[in-house]
Amino acid sequence: MSTPIITRPGFKALEAELDRLWRVERREVVQAVSEAAALGDRSENAEYIYGKKRLREIDRRIRYLQKRLPNLKVVDRAPDNTDKVYFAAFVEMECEPEALERTLRLVGPDEIDPSQGWISIDSPVARKLIGRRPGDVVRLPAGDDRGHLAWEIVEIRYG
Repeated sequence: MSTPIITRPGFKALEAELDRLWRVERREVVQAVSEAAALGDRSENAEYIYGKKRLREIDRRIRYLQKRLPNLKVVDRAPDNTDKVYFAAFVEMECEPEALERTLRLVGPDEIDPSQGWISIDSPVARKLIGRRPGDVVRLPAGDDRGHLAWEIVEIRYG
């Protein structure tokens, strides 16, 4: 089971997704399925079959969100000690020999976004970063045949 914590913006985004799925998308798909069903033979009606499949996907996501949202704990303040890496931290790191720079943010599992560098607090990389300070060096997988690289934590920000 994943850690049930989330940032305030992440929580609001999940609430907005649930609202959009329930009030907009589901209604549109139900209408489309109803219109496709009225056309006759449902066994060979691609619009009907796809619509029913999409409706199941929407209902599955709605059920997940309805169960997940009440269990999430919103963390909307920085920790008392902002000199260390904790949940919701932006961690700027650099790898000297490779001349690489990277910024990661530790977020809840429901907020992961690799394109922004947002990683789950439950991930192995995040677990290596928790409790570290600027100046600490962390060995992280390179993601290719280079094995592990030594990353120095340059800065930690919250907010």
